[in-house]
Amino acid sequence: MEEAEPFPTDWTPNMRANLVFLTRGDALLLIHKKTGLGAGKINGPGGKLEPGETALEAAQREVREELQIEVGELEKMGELHFDFVDGLKLHCVVFHGTEFTGTPTETREAKPEWFPIADLPLDRMWADDRHWLPGMLRGEKFQAWFRFDGEVMLSREVKK
Repeated sequence: MEEAEPFPTDWTPNMRANLVFLTRGDALLLIHKKTGLGAGKINGPGGKLEPGETALEAAQREVREELQIEVGELEKMGELHFDFVDGLKLHCVVFHGTEFTGTPTETREAKPEWFPIADLPLDRMWADDRHWLPGMLRGEKFQAWFRFDGEVMLSREVKK
């Protein structure tokens, strides 16, 4: 991977999304993504904002749709900026929470699984996750910029 070039100051997203990471004690709820961008990878639940939604409203809706649970309070922990060589410019707000009601249930989009925070499946997640997710789970807020060619990370910049 090359040394990170400065991220363009005129960068404007053409897609907005969110990710939600729910923890209980020393375990993190992740999903095996079955559809859409990142299908086949492990990630937090989340997805695209619909017209008129805030990132928080979309996060709550996506968790409900993907896992059939209702989340409690969510804290905004950071923002991810993805610049893909194919033209996708994705802005993603990352939330963390510890409260939800219901039982995480497999749906058409996602299969839930709890993982020990000390042993995250980073080799089966997006390449950028290892650069911000462990810190976020320790309570560190962040801003991050990544360039990707498909699933290959070309450059990165993470600010805490």
